[in-house]
Amino acid sequence: MDRQLISLQDLHQVENLELIAKQVVEGFILGLHKSPFHGFSVEFAEHRIYNLGEATRHIDWKVFGRTDKLFTKKYEEETNLRCHIVIDASSSMYFPEPDKQAKGLHLNKLIFSAICSSAIIHLLKMQRDAAGLTIFADDVLLHTKAGSSNVHHKMLQTQLESFIGKSSHDLPTNAGKCLHQIAENIHRRSMVVIFSDMMEDVEKSEELFSALQHLKHNKHEVILFHVTDKRHEINFEYDNRPYIFVDMETGEKIKVRSSEVKEKYTEQMAKYMQQLKLRCGQYGVDLIEADMMEDFRDVLLPYLVRRGKMH
Repeated sequence: MDRQLISLQDLHQVENLELIAKQVVEGFILGLHKSPFHGFSVEFAEHRIYNLGEATRHIDWKVFGRTDKLFTKKYEEETNLRCHIVIDASSSMYFPEPDKQAKGLHLNKLIFSAICSSAIIHLLKMQRDAAGLTIFADDVLLHTKAGSSNVHHKMLQTQLESFIGKSSHDLPTNAGKCLHQIAENIHRRSMVVIFSDMMEDVEKSEELFSALQHLKHNKHEVILFHVTDKRHEINFEYDNRPYIFVDMETGEKIKVRSSEVKEKYTEQMAKYMQQLKLRCGQYGVDLIEADMMEDFRDVLLPYLVRRGKMH
C-alpha cells in the first residue's frame, strides 16, 4: 500500500483522522487481495445462519426473499471479539517535533499510533467486534469499556481525534503502573493492543515487564507495537555535527556531536531491544517493531493475523 495515497502531509484538519483510517483500511484490504495473502479472511459478516429451534423474530426476511435461506441479524451481545487498544501519550510519543515553519498535520509517533488505532477500530466495526480504548502517560488519562455499537465506535474515534495536534512537554511515562491498572480494569478476556515507544526509565523496566506478564496472566492476548522513528531513535542517523538533544519527558538537555555518542547509544539500544524481545517471548506477548516511517500495513497485518488465530 502506498502511504502517499492518503496524503498525510497535506492534511490540515484533525477531523480527518477517521477518513484517513477508512482509506488506510480500504487500501490494506485491496492490497491483501493483490498479495500472497489473497483469500485471507476479510469477510465482515452482518448475519449468521439460522439454527432450527431459535426464535424467529430476528430472521432477516429480506435476505430470505433474495436467497431463499434463513439468516438472523447479529446484535451487539453476539460480538466475536473484544479488543482493547492502549496508547502511550507521554511526551516522548510526540517525537519528532515539527519544524517551526511546517504547516498542517505533522506525523509523529503519537499521530502514527492514533491513525493505526483508528484503522483497527474501523476494522473492528466492520467485523462487529467490540472495541475499548485506554490512553496513558504517567497515569491513565482515558479508559473506556469495550462496546460494539456504531455510537460507541464513533465515540472512540472522537476521543482519538482529541489527542491529535496537541503539544506536550515534560509529561513522563509510567507504563508499568498504568498497564497494571489496565489489567485490573479489563474484566473479560480480550485482545490487548498496545502502542508505545517503551521509553521507560531503566529503574522502572522490571515493573513494565511485570505488567505485561500481568496482562497475560489474566488470559488476555497481547500485541505490543513498539513505535519508533527507527532512523533516529534506533540507528541514530544524524549528520556529523553538534546537536542539542532534549529529553522530551524531563526537559533535560545535552549538547554533543552525534559521532561522539553514536556507537555507545546504538550499543545500549541494541541491548535494550534484545531484553524487550526476550521478555515478550517469555510471556507470550507478540512484539511488533512499528517504524512510523514505514507502511501502515506492517501494523494492520499482524493484528489481523492474531485475530484470525483467536477464532
